[in-house]
Amino acid sequence: MKKFDAAIAGGGVIGGAIALELARAGLRVAIFDRQQPGQEASWASAGILSPAPESPGTIAMVPLGKASFALYPQFVAEVEEASGKSTGFRPKGTIEALFSHDTKAELSTIIALRHGLGLKAEPLRAEDARELEPALSEEVEAAVLRPEEGSVDNRLLTAAILEAAQRSGAEIFAGNGAKAIWREGNRCGGLILQNEKVEAKWTIIAAGCFSAAIEGMAQYAPVKPAKGQMAALRTDDLKIERVLWSEKIYLVPRNDGRILAGATVEYAGFDKRTTAGGIEKILSAAIDLAPGLANARIEETWAGLRPDSPDHLPILGPTDIDGLLMATGHFRSGILLTPITARLVREWITEQRVSVDWDRFSPMRFQSAAEGSVHRAPA
Repeated sequence: MKKFDAAIAGGGVIGGAIALELARAGLRVAIFDRQQPGQEASWASAGILSPAPESPGTIAMVPLGKASFALYPQFVAEVEEASGKSTGFRPKGTIEALFSHDTKAELSTIIALRHGLGLKAEPLRAEDARELEPALSEEVEAAVLRPEEGSVDNRLLTAAILEAAQRSGAEIFAGNGAKAIWREGNRCGGLILQNEKVEAKWTIIAAGCFSAAIEGMAQYAPVKPAKGQMAALRTDDLKIERVLWSEKIYLVPRNDGRILAGATVEYAGFDKRTTAGGIEKILSAAIDLAPGLANARIEETWAGLRPDSPDHLPILGPTDIDGLLMATGHFRSGILLTPITARLVREWITEQRVSVDWDRFSPMRFQSAAEGSVHRAPA
């Protein structure tokens, strides 16, 4: 029987980064993935690095996002050095474009909200925004510069993290996913794979939207797949430096000249097909934001499945089973939250404490909610 200090179910960017942190701390670590690692949400993402909340419900995640973005420069430098691979890190900021005719009120609200959350944001006149990013539409009425944001090439990052983890001593087992955890009373003794058991002092579930399919994990990680369709465009006569954002679309430039456009949010089970309607919606919104993209070549289209939790917040931390931790449910912020997730899991395992409060994201919150609903039920 294989025996490790830590066994990780899931070989995406989160599982890989946790493995890297633990291996560098001297632990014997293994990743188990049902296919080739890094081929699900980590591969399909746009790689945006923005702590700004996308909805009121995700405001609780802002401190975690800020802490993670602050780690990114050092995290990327260490991963690139350890792996010998580039990650395409671009800390160049975001421009949020506003199209409404009541932009004065909208602009002041956005700036006040960002500042209230401790996020940098600067109002821009439309002409100043277009001076920074000439690709922006003439229809843009005003904009917000969010300087402490950026992007990373998630495919390059994931590959670099997995390479760095292996070079640091972590073992990766592709095509051998977890079916269940192995329990001994109230202790998790490791993972049950397709044809074998793996013993581990610590077991971490980081299998994205597939986490709930691991037997017994749905009560801690009730995640479901949220499909996102995307397109990669290329044009020789249009340059974008920063992430461009509107309420309908985001455009993410890559170092290789591509511009990624996305993304839809659809709840369609585990269906990863791209659809004519989804791609049409993306392309139409992309051209509205940057009209020069009308002449761009479509190099690739794809869809990925993000792990969404019932409250759209990550699921992080220990459970009521000794030795079992969750690191899933990151929804649209998995790439952003990779460094802080890996650090917190490593701190908990090696020090039994964490440097950033993660109680709000505890996997036990779903059981508490279920118990509360039972108690509130009419007699």
